[in-house]
Order: sequence, then structure tokens, then C-alpha cells
Amino acid sequence: MNIKTRALKKSLWVYHLSTGSCNNCDIEILDCLSPRFDIERFGMVLVGSPKHADVLLITGIVTKKNLERVKEVYHETPKPCFVVAVGTCACSGNMFRSGYNMAGPLKNVIPVDVFIPGCPPGPAAIISAVVKLLNKLK
Repeated sequence: MNIKTRALKKSLWVYHLSTGSCNNCDIEILDCLSPRFDIERFGMVLVGSPKHADVLLITGIVTKKNLERVKEVYHETPKPCFVVAVGTCACSGNMFRSGYNMAGPLKNVIPVDVFIPGCPPGPAAIISAVVKLLNKLK
């Protein structure tokens, strides 16, 4: 196990990318950062640049308009980078699946490590996914 992977077990830096969601998933992610749920106790910190991130939290559907931006943000993150699809829209496309501007579910665009289904998924589901991701590192 290299030093980078060992460091990831202690502190995950997360970049949140909203690809056009309805903001319910975004609110739940921010709720995880509140003192009530306190996801920082697991070492998870929200960062402002994908160049500093270890994990990408992606919410919303991938449209033809933002397809290239999603790929660009993924390639900007240092590797190993973990991708978490938050919400049913990011996981499968949900009700927008047959829309004319849908580029496909997130897993068809970039590799996804953890899926968090739900519309919106609650903070408990998001924290559970983070714990699964930490266990995946071990």
C-alpha cells in the first residue's frame, strides 16, 4: 500500500460537482457537514477545487451540455480519485432517462465507485456510503 492510499484512509478531501440537479441532493450533502451529522469526524472535508480532491461527489443528470465539463473535472483530480454518484438522477437518470438532452447515467461517462440512490438520499445514507468507501480503501 503506497503513502497516498494510506493517507486517504485518514482524510478524504471532497469536491462537490452539481451537474444540474434540483438542489435537494446538494442540500443533503451540506446537511452532512452541519454539526448534527458532522461528517468531518470521518476526516471528510469539502474543498473548492478538483485539483485538491480525493473524492468527487456528483449530483444531477449528465446532459449533453455538461458532458465535457464532467470529464474535464474528473481528469483534473489527482489519482487515485473516487467518484460517488449521489441521488437517483446521477445513478440512473431517473425520470429524465428518456430525455432528449440526457447523455446517459454517470457510470457511462466516468467510472463510479459508490452509488447512493434516493431522491434525495438522506444524510445517513451519504455517511454510510462514505464509511463503505473508507472500508474499500482497506
